[in-house]
Amino acid sequence: MTLTFHWFLPTYGDSRDIVGGGHGLPAGTAGGARPATVAYLGQIARTAEQLGFVGALTPTGAWCEDAWLATAMLTEVTERLKFLVAFRPGLTSPTLAAQMASTFQRLSRGRLLLNVVTGGESHEQRGYGDFLDKDARYARAEEFLHVVRGLWRGETVTHTGTHLRVEQARLSRVPEPAPPLYFGGSSAAAGPVAVRHSDVYLTWGEPPAQVAEKLSWIRGLAADAGRDLRFGIRLHVISRDTSEAAWAQAQRLLAGIAESDIRAVQAGLGRSESEGQRRMLALHGGSRDGLEVSPNLWAGVGLVRGGAGTALVGSHTEVADRIAEYHDLGITEFILSGHPHVEEAYWFGEGVLPILGRRGLWRHPDGGPAAAVADVPFAASNGRSGAPAGNGGSSGQG
Repeated sequence: MTLTFHWFLPTYGDSRDIVGGGHGLPAGTAGGARPATVAYLGQIARTAEQLGFVGALTPTGAWCEDAWLATAMLTEVTERLKFLVAFRPGLTSPTLAAQMASTFQRLSRGRLLLNVVTGGESHEQRGYGDFLDKDARYARAEEFLHVVRGLWRGETVTHTGTHLRVEQARLSRVPEPAPPLYFGGSSAAAGPVAVRHSDVYLTWGEPPAQVAEKLSWIRGLAADAGRDLRFGIRLHVISRDTSEAAWAQAQRLLAGIAESDIRAVQAGLGRSESEGQRRMLALHGGSRDGLEVSPNLWAGVGLVRGGAGTALVGSHTEVADRIAEYHDLGITEFILSGHPHVEEAYWFGEGVLPILGRRGLWRHPDGGPAAAVADVPFAASNGRSGAPAGNGGSSGQG
């Protein structure tokens, strides 16, 4: 199976440095030298579209712009790119959410994907008027998705549950096709909901052995439910013509992080209720040392950013090799990002995608030959004479 690549829209601002904020952190913690204007986000979206990314993930939370509205505007400045809109079930009625998705899908000509985010942090949810605890949010999400799926099938839905109630709900027009649902979660409460309702199960960028363990767990649950899911992974990326250049960029990003910022962000993330966030934090422990937690997998981003906190770092060939390694585990969709998002999209799109195309793992969505995307003279460079101090050394086992 060929691989699908998505990019990311930083609707909180962008920068040449790592932009903090994210999962569970307070509003106002994100930002950057490049404001999240329609013009700039449109530049990122058009770049991703031209390079061969299928879609673009847009985050949700108090720290960024609203995902629905931002992406609806961007449909007018793009032609093919799909938008993976993150949304939180329970903050609006399931009938209204189903209608919004139907409208978006119809007016965008089928370019909506949906990322279900239950909300990992109670303190942030309370700001939106939601006072359920974490397990109850997953239970509500299951009811929510049951109603939404029924409406998308054209059914008249009456549902009386523990958390939600609708009576004789029906859409005047159903989405064609129904938007695929992407769902992540590492807790015991998340798995059963994911396998019953999602099309793609997502994991953050953990080392391959941990990802394999998680996918085995989800596959077992899916088999019991009689379902077959696709799998995706969320990662940052730093890809360069040589390994040395990529690690130099990682070191530059690390050098730009103040120790006080690390302490403040880690203190906030340490209170997270999210099992996925706990697993991210465990990779680096809040320390600048030993950040290469697996070959070419760097945990430095997670020092100041919630949520996805790891990056693939290396030459174009090394990054392609690591992607192939995740593919061998069953991952077929990759949601990537980099700082800044325009420039890093080009590094990856012109450096890594042609390699994967020549290996038969990727084809441009527009149908053109993958190898014609770019001719990068140093893309085959593998070696590095030594990783810079602070990334865990050159052994890849920091």
